[in-house]
Amino acid sequence: MIHDDLEQFATALPGFTALIGLDLGDKTVGVAVSDPMGTVATPLETVRRKKFTVDAARLLEIIEGRNIGGIVLGLPRNMDGSEGPRCQKTRAFARNLSRLTELPIAFWDERLSTVAAERVLLEADTSRKRRAEVIDHVAASYILQGALDRLAHLKNG
Repeated sequence: MIHDDLEQFATALPGFTALIGLDLGDKTVGVAVSDPMGTVATPLETVRRKKFTVDAARLLEIIEGRNIGGIVLGLPRNMDGSEGPRCQKTRAFARNLSRLTELPIAFWDERLSTVAAERVLLEADTSRKRRAEVIDHVAASYILQGALDRLAHLKNG
């Protein structure tokens, strides 16, 4: 089921399972996972996009292999908060994915996640070639970490 509200998503999550964060792009999907306690997001891999069925099969393979309890998709809003064509593509991807899994799916505002990931990689003196290889899954970890922090606040707040 797809949740636009993170509070509803939180109530749908099973306890002590990891979450997966996805940074959906036209050519790649950045993937990050959390620990089962939901405190830390870790970059995992970048999936080269082919077509939805192939992409979804790889993502479901990761989900099944890591005891994932929920999916967080980065929602690429415009800087003014409005939703453009990229948001529509992300929502369509979520609808299609929800037909293949019972896991709850939530969206997290991903504005500036790639910028933040790029900054960290530059500060770590990562080569341009290596940055290109890892930027998407590092951005996915920023998206997932933002959602994890908000979920923790909701739980403790």
